[in-house]
Amino acid sequence: MSDATFRPATQETPLARRILIGLAVAGLAILVLAPLVAVFVEALRDGVMASLESLTHKDAWAAIKLTLTIAAISVPLNAIFGVAAAWFITKFDFRGKAFLITLIDLPFSVSPVVAGLCIVLTFGANSAIGAWLVDQGYPIVFAMPGIILATMFVTFPFVARELIPVMIEQGRAEEEAALTLGAGGWRVFWTVTLPNIRWALLYGVLLCNARAMGEFGAVAVVSGKIRGETATIPTTIEMLYQEYLSVAAFTLAAVLALLALLTLVLKTLLEMRHADQLAATHRH
Repeated sequence: MSDATFRPATQETPLARRILIGLAVAGLAILVLAPLVAVFVEALRDGVMASLESLTHKDAWAAIKLTLTIAAISVPLNAIFGVAAAWFITKFDFRGKAFLITLIDLPFSVSPVVAGLCIVLTFGANSAIGAWLVDQGYPIVFAMPGIILATMFVTFPFVARELIPVMIEQGRAEEEAALTLGAGGWRVFWTVTLPNIRWALLYGVLLCNARAMGEFGAVAVVSGKIRGETATIPTTIEMLYQEYLSVAAFTLAAVLALLALLTLVLKTLLEMRHADQLAATHRH
């Protein structure tokens, strides 16, 4: 067989590569690009001024501010809890570790609506805890604390699941060496552990942030969708669309899409700027 016709068994033919690339591009265009374009087209259907005017409504601004506030609170808390959970799982050996990892993955398998209903049953006014909190002036359900709890539940796994494989692969050698040299626990974390996991932590935070801003199911159950008070961007979009206010609904959807795209752009810029550090992290 001549060199011109020789092809390794693991290498696809040019035709097969073109077909696979075409299928991938077509799938992305149908599932991602087309809906995204449709959102912006519908938002601008009556002109830019109509879209901007719909954003000036007090309910729209309240929804945007509430969504950003929820993300600003829940994402840092989940980052802290995710780092703590990953540290505990990867640095210590104990019975029930596999069960704890399963619990961390639980929000991936439980419907957000079910999670929201569980929060309502636990902290609602008809429960003992919820009634006491309401009497003290700190309601959970149909208030911001309930939305934060629901958002944290559905987004908790993102940070922990990004960190656990990285910390398992890196092992404990560097931390043990630092402890041998006399460094304390916090100093080991800030000078050894955190620099090694910073990129995985960043990815987890970005994914957590994107999901937190777009969460609908659990938030819709616990928030009560009170206009101007507990209605986030996704729930406000649903209410506007059901009222046949299509331009306003798609404009808010475009805002939510822009926030997601901003998160993606930030991630890409950081990858481009710190490509060498990322490559070193992946090699480890």
